[in-house]
Amino acid sequence: MSRRFTQVDVFASAPYQGNALAVVLDGDGLTADEMQRFARWTNLAETTFLLPPTTPDADYRVRIFTTESELPFAGHPTLGSCHAWLEAGGEPRAAGEVVQECEVGLVRLRVSDDGLAFQAPPLIRSGPVDEDLLVRIAESLGIGRADVVAAEWADNGPGWVGVLLADAAAVLALRPGAVPVDVGVVGPYPAGEPVAFEVRAFTPYQGATVEDPVTGSLNASLAQWLLRTGRATAPYLASQGTAIGRAGRIHVSAGAEGDVWVGGAVLTCVTGRVAL
Repeated sequence: MSRRFTQVDVFASAPYQGNALAVVLDGDGLTADEMQRFARWTNLAETTFLLPPTTPDADYRVRIFTTESELPFAGHPTLGSCHAWLEAGGEPRAAGEVVQECEVGLVRLRVSDDGLAFQAPPLIRSGPVDEDLLVRIAESLGIGRADVVAAEWADNGPGWVGVLLADAAAVLALRPGAVPVDVGVVGPYPAGEPVAFEVRAFTPYQGATVEDPVTGSLNASLAQWLLRTGRATAPYLASQGTAIGRAGRIHVSAGAEGDVWVGGAVLTCVTGRVAL
């Protein structure tokens, strides 16, 4: 069966500078195995499949797959899927707001001056990191334990541990080995710079480490941690992907009730149909 397909660039400061996402717009009727097989074939960080919602509170449902498994939530697939849904003619139930259904629950999105933004979901794990694990993380990053300014679990689905370094230069200088868990590293730029933080995301894969170009889920959880502890003030702009030749830009803002919103530009790069 031929199904509508699009490939978008998320958190892009310019075409092909963000994080690519494949979106199958007509996912209804596909099995999980069929979705996983196609996601493995695209060989992108994530591939999503849009489906009718199962609740009247949502505008659409999305299933999110890496090349290896399904995720309950991920940030750049959320923005990219919403962009593709709207571009394909999706009409939100409420003006100016889209509600996405995924495994983690309902995620609100809105249109901001900087593009789409999603409301950061609650953390499913937070708090201190076991010291033995933190030492292993520091060693895997090629730094000493004393170089870690702070660290916390910042898990909203993928399993992130957040690590704060002294500055953005220290983040960019990292040459990691095999990290033991999903690690998000952040460091501040000097005051007055247009970008507040540099972020890098490292994931273990078959005994090695993969670096994600631009990571919405990580930036969402890091923002919740940094804002709660007074290490950041909203709104701010984060940069990710610099070390691997990308120029992702992530806009972080806070609502009146302390809710955190993560946004960025989404650009359509490929449209067509796929046989699935």
